[in-house]
Amino acid sequence: QVQLVESGGGLVQAGGSLRLSCVASGSIVSINFMGWYRQAPGKQRELVADITSGGSSNYADSVKGRFTISRDNAKNTVYLQMNSLKPEDTAVYYCKLGLVSGGGVIGYLEVWGQGTLVTVSS
Repeated sequence: QVQLVESGGGLVQAGGSLRLSCVASGSIVSINFMGWYRQAPGKQRELVADITSGGSSNYADSVKGRFTISRDNAKNTVYLQMNSLKPEDTAVYYCKLGLVSGGGVIGYLEVWGQGTLVTVSS
């Protein structure tokens, strides 16, 4: 079994910063894809940023220049540094990992975190 634990969400004023973390644990052989998504009330879930095993990253236009995704392969962790936050960034943020599991369900899996709420006040 593979589990993801997210942390770092909270309430922040516009212009502030938060850092989200997502730690994966369990029978993990390798992690390929790591990404952050968000879902605002009444809206569809959208990709915020992702990063490959080689370190190449991709960002939604709405967060370019403000958010930075990074990963620590030794710790099976992905981070999302969010700066210059805006009220429109308010959402539940989810991490998603594409990984190869060595136990339980063996093979390639896509696993979601439970979500962490980010609220940006104006």
